[in-house]
Amino acid sequence: MFELFKAVGLGLVVLLPLANPLTTVALFLGLAGDMNYQERNRQSRQASIYVFIIMAVAYYAGNVVMDTFGISIPGLRIAGGLIVAFIGFRMLFPQQQAGHSMEAEHKLDEMSERNSVNIAFVPLAMPSTAGPGTIAMIISTASTIHSGTAFSPWVITVAPVLTFLAVSLILWGCLRSSGAIMRLVGKGGIEAISRLMGFLLVCMGVQFMINGTLEVITTYHAG
Repeated sequence: MFELFKAVGLGLVVLLPLANPLTTVALFLGLAGDMNYQERNRQSRQASIYVFIIMAVAYYAGNVVMDTFGISIPGLRIAGGLIVAFIGFRMLFPQQQAGHSMEAEHKLDEMSERNSVNIAFVPLAMPSTAGPGTIAMIISTASTIHSGTAFSPWVITVAPVLTFLAVSLILWGCLRSSGAIMRLVGKGGIEAISRLMGFLLVCMGVQFMINGTLEVITTYHAG
């Protein structure tokens, strides 16, 4: 059992800095400013479930899927960078219709049930939490974990599932507590966080694309 805890702890140490739930909370604050309490909780729950599914699929079927479609790790990074940068631009330069106001949206919420934009899968689960770096780390770990590891076979089977579940629960807890943060910072603070996160996401997206391009250059140069 100690061996299992050790494996899960090692997995969390590797994945949490890449997943970075606090960054997802800041992104959630910027995108969920006009959602009511029930909708924010629903989005938080769905995002956590999606993160678990994405990580599990990446671990158990990532190499097969990428080989089947001929996708490389650099290609995954560049595509993820484009998505991150696009979301960042949308947050930096929001397009609001004339007459749109936060108060009017809240009144609409009270008067009738309205379909909200689903942000649980994109961008909260992917690429914010289970982004290119996280998926690439999981896929590369899955391809090498069965060779040269000191853990027992049953630990290798159970530990990844528990690790992904722990990351999902941590994310869910962070997103659920974002309501208190939203009440604390107010509307102006949320808008400021949204613009700041937009700029950071653009920078992150560009960096993802740079890293992917450098890997392509290195691969072809070495070949």
